[in-house]
Amino acid sequence: MAMPEKSSCVKPSEDCSKFPEIIELNVGGQVYITRYPTLINIPGSRLWEMFSGKNPCSLIQDNKGRFFIDRDGFLFRYVLDYMRDLQVVLPDHFPECGRLHREAEYFKLPELAKMLALKMNKLSSVGNDSCQIDLEELSPSIDTTFNFSSTNSIHISGPDNSMVLTAATGSELKKAGFITIGYRGSYTLGRDSQTDAKFRRVARIMVCGKISLAKEVFGDTLNESRDPDRPPERYTSRYYLKFTFLEQAFDKLADAGFHMVACNSTGTCTVTHDQTDDRIWTSYTEYVFYRE
Repeated sequence: MAMPEKSSCVKPSEDCSKFPEIIELNVGGQVYITRYPTLINIPGSRLWEMFSGKNPCSLIQDNKGRFFIDRDGFLFRYVLDYMRDLQVVLPDHFPECGRLHREAEYFKLPELAKMLALKMNKLSSVGNDSCQIDLEELSPSIDTTFNFSSTNSIHISGPDNSMVLTAATGSELKKAGFITIGYRGSYTLGRDSQTDAKFRRVARIMVCGKISLAKEVFGDTLNESRDPDRPPERYTSRYYLKFTFLEQAFDKLADAGFHMVACNSTGTCTVTHDQTDDRIWTSYTEYVFYRE
């Protein structure tokens, strides 16, 4: 990781308008390489001030000559995307929206900050972000177009820029994620393959996944005694259901918008009766469900 050792300041007397075409940046230890016009693409932004000569002594260089900026190196990629294209596409599951909003304010990108504020307000209805932003403070010049059915995204356009933000579909925003349910069963099978198997009932249906999702789907039918008092953002593999009907669990998952994406099963012969040639098999089966 590159560190700003033996840093030096760009003196005001230097002609700051004559930067090289390709510029290397060290942002919080992360190295970025970009074009000079990208950094001055938005007049009035902090990067524009740094590289246009308005505030030259705000630039320092690390021991390898890269311009050092003491900000979040991971989130800077989205800031640079916005500087480059005047729009940014965030990942489907992006928990850093509040921190990116703070970075947008630091780099003096008000339109980006307003767009992120709108996204945080949408997510706050389901607790995806604890930060509340007043939508009345947003610029009235921003035209918001929602297109949920086809691209799962919100397209926001202003007078000089636009932005695409991903969002959940439907009338109510819901958290995406996986839930796995599993059960152990046993059955007896005779030597003759045509013999009817004697199944025993399912003893317990296990639930694995994020606690908040499990509670949303199964509610009071979820037994939490084996893993009590865990925060909702944590994961567990120790919950189980108070009922033993797989179809009932499937119905609850389907009602909550989940669909099955994978399943697997294993079987092991545990006991063989010498007199009847019957064999007792035990099996473990898992079903993986996902909601977008």
